[in-house]
Amino acid sequence: MKVNKEDVVKIAHLARLELNSHEIEPMQQSINKVLDWMEVLNEVNTDDVEPLVHMTPAMNQFREDVAKQDLPKGKALALGPDTNESYFKVPQVIE
Repeated sequence: MKVNKEDVVKIAHLARLELNSHEIEPMQQSINKVLDWMEVLNEVNTDDVEPLVHMTPAMNQFREDVAKQDLPKGKALALGPDTNESYFKVPQVIE
């Protein structure tokens, strides 16, 4: 399956991409390379391959959700450009 220039323009429109005229040809070549690669992958015999949910047998290792204070408030406030005793000061965004 090959894409033509009209297909590239339609795909770019659907993806909300703005391509100018000199970007269409390289994009068409790039998409066609990916499609050629997918055709090669489709030729691989996968009849005896079990479907995978994960690439490795490792499962999620969850930790206890414990609240702790790694950075004291004073040190955190010292990192800010403009603070008062308890908060970072930021420019007003709502008038």
